[in-house]
Amino acid sequence: MKKVLFLFLSVISFSAYCQKVELTPQAQISIITCGAGDEIYSKFGHSAIRIKDSSQGIDVVYNYGTFDFTTPNFTLKFARGKLDYTLTRQSFPYFLLSYEEENRWVKEQILKIGLPEKQELFNLLETNYLPQNRDYKYDFFFNNCSTKIWDVLKQSYGEKLAFKDDYLNEQFTHRQLIRHNVPVNSWLGFGIDLALGSVIDDTATPYEHMFLPYYTMKQLEVSTLDNEVFTSGPESLFEPQKTDSSSIFLLSPGFWLTIFLIAVLLLTFIDFKYNTRRRWLDFILFFIPGIIGLGVIFLWFFTDHTQTAGNFNIIWAFPAHLFVAFVVARKRGPNWVAKYALFSLGLIVASMFIWLVGLQIFSPLLMLVWLALAARYLFLFWSYKKPLLA
Repeated sequence: MKKVLFLFLSVISFSAYCQKVELTPQAQISIITCGAGDEIYSKFGHSAIRIKDSSQGIDVVYNYGTFDFTTPNFTLKFARGKLDYTLTRQSFPYFLLSYEEENRWVKEQILKIGLPEKQELFNLLETNYLPQNRDYKYDFFFNNCSTKIWDVLKQSYGEKLAFKDDYLNEQFTHRQLIRHNVPVNSWLGFGIDLALGSVIDDTATPYEHMFLPYYTMKQLEVSTLDNEVFTSGPESLFEPQKTDSSSIFLLSPGFWLTIFLIAVLLLTFIDFKYNTRRRWLDFILFFIPGIIGLGVIFLWFFTDHTQTAGNFNIIWAFPAHLFVAFVVARKRGPNWVAKYALFSLGLIVASMFIWLVGLQIFSPLLMLVWLALAARYLFLFWSYKKPLLA
C-alpha cells in the first residue's frame, strides 16, 4: 500500500506535455525492471517504460501498475476482479527513490532504436495516457504491468519486433512460477494455493511466462527489431543491500498447522478414551472447510478472475459442511451424520487422488489439515455408533 500511495503522491503533471512533444536525437527510451519487495503487491516485481530527453528536461516513467484506492466500492471490485488499473506518468527520480527505500533492485534495458521509432513509441504512450485511455482491465496472468510492456512495444512496432520462443532454459506451470516468488510455507503462498484453481497447473507458454517482469526482461534481451538487437543491458541502476530474508518458522502456516494437527489428534484420542465428544471441535472442523468452500465458489463463479476457475479445493472443503457444522454441534444429531462423516472422508481421499494424477496441485500444507480432518471424521462415524456420549 505504501508503494502505491507513494506512486500517486509522486506523479507529476508535466503541463508542457499538453502539447505534442518532439523528441530530440539525445532522447533515450528504456525498459525498467524492478525486483520483488516485501509487500503482497510487490512480490512479483515490476516493469515500466522510461522516456529520457535531457535536452528538454524530460525524465519520466510510464507505469501501468497503479490503481486508485478512492475508487467507489474498492474492496468489492478488487475481490471480484473488476478493479481498473491505470497508466500513470511520474518523475523517474521519484520512481527510483521509492525502490531504493524498499531496497529492491532496479535494472534498465535501453532500446536500440532510431529517433523515428522513439517518437512513435512516445506518441503511443502519450495517447494511452489520455484520461479516456489510461484505465485498463487488470488480469494477473494476461494483462498486468509486465505484459503491458510487450503489448505496447508490439502495438508500436508490429511484425518488425520479433519474439524469441527459445529464450527459456526451462518452462514452468503458472503455479510453479508463482511459487518461485512466494514460498509455499507462507500464509500468502498457502492462501494462493487455496484460492487459485487447476487452470494454473498447465505449462505456461514462453509468452505467458512474461506475466512476471523477470521474464519480460529476459525476452527483451534476445528480441530483435528488423533483425537487429533490440535492447542493451540490462544495466543495474540500484543494487539492494543484503538483508536477512529468512522467515520465522514459528510464524509460518507449517508450524501452526502442525500444532493444529497435534491438537486435533490429542483431543480426539481423549474423546475416544473417555467416550466423550467435543461438539465445539466438530463444529469448527466442518464450519471452517464450509467457509473455504463458499470462498472457492465465490472466486470461481462470481468474479472475473481467470485464475480461480476449476478449483478442486471445493471437494474437500465441501460447502455443505457449513450446514452440517450446526448439526454436529448438537448433543445428538440424526443418524445420517455417521454416513456424512464417511462421505467427508471420501472427499479427502478424492482430493488426494486428484493431486496424485495431476489434475490440480494442492499446497503440501493441506496434508496436515487433511490428516486432522480424516481422524476426526473417523471418530465422528464411530461416536454415532456408540450410545451415551457425554
